[in-house]
Amino acid sequence: MGTENLDKIFNPRRIAVIGASNREKSVGARLLRNLIGVGYKGVVYPVNPFRPTVQGITAYPNIKRIPRQVDLAIIATPAHTIPQIIEECGTAGVSGIIIVSAGFREAGEEGKILEKQILKSKNRYNMRIIGSSSIGVMRPRIKLNATFTNRTANPGKIAFISQSAALCASVLDWASEAHVGFSAVVSVGSMLDVDFGDLIDYFGTDAQTTSIVLYIESIKNARKFMSAARGFARAKPIVVVKAGRFRESAEAALCHTGALCGEDAVYDAAFRRAGVVRVEAIDDLFNCAEALAMQPNPKSPNLTIITNAGGPGIMATDCLIARDGKLSPLSSETIQALKSVLPSYCSILNPIDILEEATVDRFQKVMEICFKDPNSDGFLIIYTPQGAADPIETARMIVELSRKTTKPILTSLMGEDNCWKARRILRKNGVPAFTTSEQAVSTFMYMYSYTKNLELLYETPEELSVELSIPTFLKEILRKASSERRKVLNLPQSLSFLEAYKIPTTKTLVAKTPKEAATAASKLGYPVVLKILSPQITHKSKAEGVVLNVWSPEQVQASFKELVERVRKYKPKAKIQGVVVQPMIQKKRCEIFIGSKKDPYFGSVIVFGMGGIDAELLEDVSMGFPPLNQVLARRLMEQASAYKFLRLSGCSVNASLEEILVKFSQLVIDFPEIKEVDINPIIVSESDAVAVDARIAIDTKKKLQKNQHHKYLVVAPYPKKYVTRWKLKNGTPVILRPIKPEDETLLYELYQSFSEQTMRFRFFQVIKDIPHETLTRYCNIDYDREIAIVAEEKEDKRRIIGASRLILEPGRKRGEFAVVVGDQWQGFGLGSKLVDNIIEIGRDMGLKTISGDVLSRNLKMIHLCTKKGFKMEPVDEDTKKAILKLS
Repeated sequence: MGTENLDKIFNPRRIAVIGASNREKSVGARLLRNLIGVGYKGVVYPVNPFRPTVQGITAYPNIKRIPRQVDLAIIATPAHTIPQIIEECGTAGVSGIIIVSAGFREAGEEGKILEKQILKSKNRYNMRIIGSSSIGVMRPRIKLNATFTNRTANPGKIAFISQSAALCASVLDWASEAHVGFSAVVSVGSMLDVDFGDLIDYFGTDAQTTSIVLYIESIKNARKFMSAARGFARAKPIVVVKAGRFRESAEAALCHTGALCGEDAVYDAAFRRAGVVRVEAIDDLFNCAEALAMQPNPKSPNLTIITNAGGPGIMATDCLIARDGKLSPLSSETIQALKSVLPSYCSILNPIDILEEATVDRFQKVMEICFKDPNSDGFLIIYTPQGAADPIETARMIVELSRKTTKPILTSLMGEDNCWKARRILRKNGVPAFTTSEQAVSTFMYMYSYTKNLELLYETPEELSVELSIPTFLKEILRKASSERRKVLNLPQSLSFLEAYKIPTTKTLVAKTPKEAATAASKLGYPVVLKILSPQITHKSKAEGVVLNVWSPEQVQASFKELVERVRKYKPKAKIQGVVVQPMIQKKRCEIFIGSKKDPYFGSVIVFGMGGIDAELLEDVSMGFPPLNQVLARRLMEQASAYKFLRLSGCSVNASLEEILVKFSQLVIDFPEIKEVDINPIIVSESDAVAVDARIAIDTKKKLQKNQHHKYLVVAPYPKKYVTRWKLKNGTPVILRPIKPEDETLLYELYQSFSEQTMRFRFFQVIKDIPHETLTRYCNIDYDREIAIVAEEKEDKRRIIGASRLILEPGRKRGEFAVVVGDQWQGFGLGSKLVDNIIEIGRDMGLKTISGDVLSRNLKMIHLCTKKGFKMEPVDEDTKKAILKLS
């Protein structure tokens, strides 16, 4: 439901407290007390069937007896009473509910039945519910404290959303002491309805909120969370603490991939892909959120440290290096300038120790010089109250200088008394201030991780050729295996999947007898490798089912017999179908592992790392999610130590591996029946990479409904179903297809071709140059939230000649559209076709209405929309809104 009716919870005019009480320490009493007499301008109604008044206010026996329609009902009654109360709220027109009571699914089967009854009423009356087991919500700016805590949050710009009620209360205590303010505090409880994705959507568009911080124990709807986070991470930093880092999955794995994909590592990969910053502690959560809201993001991990005490500078350096940061290598010009203002006994190297005798003036001169250094992408100023500089004067000087640089500045003022006052001055003026240098360094590195994560959303990938049609014979292999109740495909079948997706694989022949094996080896050329072929032997190395470096026909026949004997000894009941014969690759540099598995929450996960028989022991893997493009594939590789090894070994195969990963990602998308895949190893030589072994495990239990298999992907894949071929009125063939991240250059060329009038009709203003960040936003889209269809013409060269776009509102009931056609292609029916396309897509997505703003002077578009059945409504004297009901 997205953000629908959430305003009734976070900006209510009338609130009912159901279970309000006079008993001083009861939850109902505290809820009511926190809402009255505190400046909240709305009306509060106590509901208690046994009291005519509660805390001196007229009480009502039930929600239906309240004379005005209530926006928000806060329920603090026993669990078994709540389904009936929810039903009454629905009939009374209440849109927002907070359930603070516990005793639902955590209490067993009876509790689950109660939840089902609640959700039935919620859906019937279109209500939104926060909870159960929630302590409530706060909106400090409107003095709304709809919680039963003893603390009230100070106003600020951070939205804090927590899955732990107890942590919410603790954070409020800590924030009061630390002078941290909030735009909202939300205790989500068990997330019966409203979850993290809904709340990111809501606070992502909230003008009072500049950053969102989350305490997460688990994510209920991973795809919705990822979609919301990716949608707003560019505009507002989202910072997360995820509890339970070391919980291990108990499910046994059929492939190495399953054993290598720990739950916490999957969350790490998800946060990176969504542009979210993950931190380790609650202090980091708010330090990072404030710093990201106050300061620009660092472009690199190069930090310049200026300190008046050597010890803290060294500790800051240790912390920086431990977190993979770097000390900025100061330029020769910077060093010479520092020598001119510092005594000879000061350390000119980074960290720059200006000694305890440093005055405010010395601090200022050194900072001014360092701010000009081209190699510095962030600055940490460390002050200890031991020398000549006054902390408050130093803070005021830093504030003034901070306005003269576009790079991030962090400070550490170590001490209390005047240092505490100085830190307040800095924070009030947008400069992050910490009590220790380690806190400051940690925050700087978290800020840099945000930069790196955003690059994933902004960087334009290279175009890689990937097949869009699914080979039908592969479906037949899966169908046959499933009918035979086989959970794992054999090696030739598994390799046939890779070959079909043009992933380089070694030539593979099957031999049922020693003589056939010798014939196969002669065809391939010596030396060869022999591998046992048996449905019961999935891990061949464990069964000693592989023989390497076989050089002659005699040796092949002897090795065949030896393999059979070994395997029968290892598993006597194994059905042996023969052996697989492959050429032995001689010039290998290293072995790489690529795999996939289905995570219960995040769906298909892709894994990359060092391969070979020790892949599971090494546990050196990185993880990502399909779909991958060239940039995402490269970043996935860069996360693993295997990538560094490839660079050091002099292999020039990065582009090949990127392409393999992108094609493998498409394979995973196309076959939801696949549960796990190992490609292990991919043998890497100096200039190529070839898969020599693969194992595919399939899910024989689940049968997927048509068009439902993409629900196993946490990121919406490319919507191939919207690709169509069409001809303009002049006979020119065009392809109408969804836009891709790789289209940035083509889209830029289209915009550059616009006349001033076409530009004004599309963007309501003339834009001379559209920056990369904006173009990326147009091309790198979330297909769950937005569809852009481009018309591509290839007659003399590839070019986009028109585009349409449909952006869905979070509730997925309405969408906003726009259409534009390049000047030289107008008048050939393309605009009409693009509008038809948008209407069809809107219907396919289940929208109720689509609308778009049109300039009143754009008579052609107004005529076209009217012809298509749109109703034209005036917005102002310059603009009309075209509205079409789809259902």
